[in-house]
Amino acid sequence: MNGIGITLRALHDGERDLETDLLAVAERHRTEHEVHHVATDVARWSREHAARLAALGPDHGVELSGPRDHTAPGALTALREKAAQALGRRPETGLLLLQDLRDLHLAAVRNSLHWEMLAQTAQATRDRALLGLATDCHPRTLRQMRWTNTMIKVLSPQLLVSV
Repeated sequence: MNGIGITLRALHDGERDLETDLLAVAERHRTEHEVHHVATDVARWSREHAARLAALGPDHGVELSGPRDHTAPGALTALREKAAQALGRRPETGLLLLQDLRDLHLAAVRNSLHWEMLAQTAQATRDRALLGLATDCHPRTLRQMRWTNTMIKVLSPQLLVSV
């Protein structure tokens, strides 16, 4: 496997992990409606990115798996909802939210760097398929980064003072 394949695998794994983490944060902070809904929405982008990377992988000698199954059993989902409601807007929950947003932001930054590396390599090697993929997907990753950064800026003053 060459450097392109290694980077494709790292980005694929990063997008799958980011999707999983976004969905976990959405569930954990269900009472923060904006976080819950936006995190759920942007997780779909990472899922699509991973699927598109998996489709392109064989062209670069790497086999990448498809999307993860995130269906949760009904009882477990109900338990998560009740736990989120019970914790509500306590100060400790706010610190957890900031930590989660920070971790999401750093994961999106890592993915963004991989997209940039692939785009630059695609331009240098005139790989139109890889460049098209990076051109389509990287802007969404940048939007994930901007959303997490904005949420941290908006929430941190109030949450850090309230502890």
